[in-house]
Amino acid sequence: MDIDALPIALLPRETIRALSRRSDARGALQLGTHLGLLAATGLLVWASRGQPWLVAALLLHGSVLAFLFCALHECIHRTAFARRALNDAVAWLCGALLVLPPNYFRLFHFAHHRFTQNRARDPELAVPAPATRADYWWVSGLPYWRERLQTTLRHALTGRVTEPFVPPARAAEVVREARTLWTCYLGIAALSLYLQRADVLIYWIMPALLGQPFLRLFLLAEHTGCAFDDDMLANTRTTYSNAAVLFLTWRMPYHAEHHSFPSVPFHALARVNALLPTENRVTAPGYVALHRALWRRLRAAQASSC
Repeated sequence: MDIDALPIALLPRETIRALSRRSDARGALQLGTHLGLLAATGLLVWASRGQPWLVAALLLHGSVLAFLFCALHECIHRTAFARRALNDAVAWLCGALLVLPPNYFRLFHFAHHRFTQNRARDPELAVPAPATRADYWWVSGLPYWRERLQTTLRHALTGRVTEPFVPPARAAEVVREARTLWTCYLGIAALSLYLQRADVLIYWIMPALLGQPFLRLFLLAEHTGCAFDDDMLANTRTTYSNAAVLFLTWRMPYHAEHHSFPSVPFHALARVNALLPTENRVTAPGYVALHRALWRRLRAAQASSC
């Protein structure tokens, strides 16, 4: 993202330029800690085999795994590290774990940034936010996995790329990426069958399924109930949370700050938050409070329509 194109009416260009400095060390510390936590929860799953708390261990491990999405998100912006190659390598690792190829996701996500809350052009709005309490089943993550499998397989098997946010010149790249990803998956599956091991199922697939609802609840907070216009402080929500959530999500609760200044790396978003004006902003005091309010709003809307 070109710094000169950022909304300098909110903050001076020099300030944003200073805040936009990438750091390999900060990125490595964040990623290393996240992966260390993933290893620790994986060890907990191993130690919990045959115990009644195995499901709880799988949920914890899956939550840490699912929130590697935030590392992927930071890396497709190439703000996690100073070096481009590090960003791209980590994006590939995280994207493979989540069936979300990084180059495809970059095109999708940059269209989302360019057209945030534009009903006709924001690709995130292709799946509407819950309009009734029954729609909350979306947070199960099942629609996500269905779409990911259908889309990546269509790209890999047919070579058809129909998404409007993918320029024709980039379609072949998206197809190659999907084919590489599925070649890796088939290789892992073949090796697992040959060795007669269920490790991939126990430490990756099952936890990924169990952890996805927590990521869906987190992502639902970013724009749901916000304005359908181009004001970044009105169409995007900042959700204040505790240190553990901020760590696991790579500071993405500062989401209005990220949308306003996408060149700023994760570790500087809290500083942007402190510098932005407090009036005319969409914020929430926490994720539990936000979902309670959203649930009440959906209940009221449903009652009024009866």
